[in-house]
Amino acid sequence: MQAREVKTKQDAGRLVEDRNLSHVKVGVFDVDGILRGKYMSKEKFFSALDNGFGFCDVVLGWDSKDQLYDNVEFTGWHTGYPDAPTRIIPDSCRELPFEEDGLFFLAEFTDEAATICPRGVLKRAVNYARQAGFDALAALEYEFFVFNETRETVREKNYRDLKPIAPDYFGYSVIRNSVDSEVYHSILDLGQQMDFPIEGLHEETGPGVLEAAIGVDHALAAGDKAALFKTFCKISMQRQNKIATFMAKWSPDWPGQSGHIHVSLKDEHGKSVFYDPNAEDNISETMRYFIGGQQQLMPQLLAMIAPTVNSYTRLVPGFWAPTTASWGVENRTCALRVIKGSAKSQRVEYRVAASDANPYLALAAALASGVWGIINKVEPAPKINGNAYEQNISQEFSLPTSLWEAAQRLKTSHVANEIFGEAFVNHFAASREWEEREFRKHITDWEMDRYFEII
Repeated sequence: MQAREVKTKQDAGRLVEDRNLSHVKVGVFDVDGILRGKYMSKEKFFSALDNGFGFCDVVLGWDSKDQLYDNVEFTGWHTGYPDAPTRIIPDSCRELPFEEDGLFFLAEFTDEAATICPRGVLKRAVNYARQAGFDALAALEYEFFVFNETRETVREKNYRDLKPIAPDYFGYSVIRNSVDSEVYHSILDLGQQMDFPIEGLHEETGPGVLEAAIGVDHALAAGDKAALFKTFCKISMQRQNKIATFMAKWSPDWPGQSGHIHVSLKDEHGKSVFYDPNAEDNISETMRYFIGGQQQLMPQLLAMIAPTVNSYTRLVPGFWAPTTASWGVENRTCALRVIKGSAKSQRVEYRVAASDANPYLALAAALASGVWGIINKVEPAPKINGNAYEQNISQEFSLPTSLWEAAQRLKTSHVANEIFGEAFVNHFAASREWEEREFRKHITDWEMDRYFEII
């Protein structure tokens, strides 16, 4: 039996026995989309398959630097940071290509912790779509920079003067992907081994920046694949004495890094509900309402899509990132790009998302907002033709310009609280407020250069 053939608890146990493994690796994603996990003994793993296990809920109560939130209710010093009940997902089993015969299993929080768990949030969005009669398909694509640096050298250099694997602009370069073919093939092979197959991989425009498009799948599986891709791509690069970053923007000199989300819906018979060959641009009424919902709710849900302080450095005109909740057909200056085609390919590309977003939360926001639009028959504004940056777009579609503002919009969103639950909305918004407050404690190089001597 191979790892991706595991479907049940019995399958999982049998494969561990067949491989005579003493330990397996188990992990759960936190609110920032960071994989937290551990090696688990065979005996403990078998017990956890049947009864679940406890995972310290601090991973839902700290930031990406392991600093404890001081403004959340779910967990904290006031609760003593107890273990939260967690279950192993048998059919998430994957090979660990860097560890001989090693196996990896995803886990997810249950009970009260499930209200905060990012995978649980995406499951609620998927169920929201199912209750409306739809099966959601999704695919995510990521831009990321790769450097000839290690985790030690980037710190020694204080993250300055880093050397990308390739110089200058050279998008879609066959020269680059041939010279650096070992890097490209390591990513392609990783996708095959761990079942997040890469549909396309190419040099993007900028020094050492790649773009990987992950193959389409049902929405929950697509979230898993995207989250695992980001994690294990970083692992693969570091094992090659390189380092990859998925920051939204690491340098003011180069474009930001997108994490675009492609979404489509099918009905209970497996038929596309987005495609209408008799409608303009093949956009069915259902798809039109879906776009309307995404457009209407994007300003309210942006904290789930742009979750870091750095996210907002990317959302500026002229750098291939949208600045308003606009939509158009095959228009990459818009936040929502309709990709028209056949019943199989007709979809919406949610372009406002960046590489730094938690895939589960970003996909949940993109999906649920569209389904909300269908349920409420929300008409979108007129589509944008030409350059969206140069057009006068209604103020209601302006996006928050800071993480703090985005967190306030999320907190007060009746739709977000209704779909995702008050517990998640309050917790996540508070975590974004924390992130902004942590940033404000620091003095940037820009401030020193601008004010130290002159002001």
